[in-house]
Amino acid sequence: MVFDDYPEFRPNLTPAEIFEQGAFGGTYWRPIHSGVTGRNYKNKHTGYKFLSHIDENLLTRTEPDYTLNKYGVHSGTTLEYWESRDWIKKQDPYGWVQWYCEFYSGRRSSDDRRQIDRWLAFAGPNGRFLRRLAKMIKSQRKKVNDKTVSPVIRQELHQWAKKITSADIAQF
Repeated sequence: MVFDDYPEFRPNLTPAEIFEQGAFGGTYWRPIHSGVTGRNYKNKHTGYKFLSHIDENLLTRTEPDYTLNKYGVHSGTTLEYWESRDWIKKQDPYGWVQWYCEFYSGRRSSDDRRQIDRWLAFAGPNGRFLRRLAKMIKSQRKKVNDKTVSPVIRQELHQWAKKITSADIAQF
């Protein structure tokens, strides 16, 4: 994917692929009470046509089922933790993936630079988690798609719209 206005932002998973393949134990779009806005939210995912074909069990579960995740593991922290770190902004009370859905849909906002910088630091070409996984794969002499090499980091990257590739590994 190439976004002409932010060419350095190159996730290789669409928002739909993140959820189709399994993320957040199926709970990302569950009803929430936002500590940032003080409001309750539910059914926010219904505004994205590209998610309309995805089983609700992969989107709105109230209790996580990590076996639904692409790599079958738990990764990440709670919404409350993210709010306490000031990583959630009022325009996107669900967080980074909500921002990505909006950005992917064409919205541009004053939060774009911050979110893209977070993605770059995490999953970008020199992002700490991409770099860490690439070095693990190389040091263990495994293939890029060997899911036994850190399924937790793979799941984290997946939830940040990034699947590691051979080209990623070659740069380290």
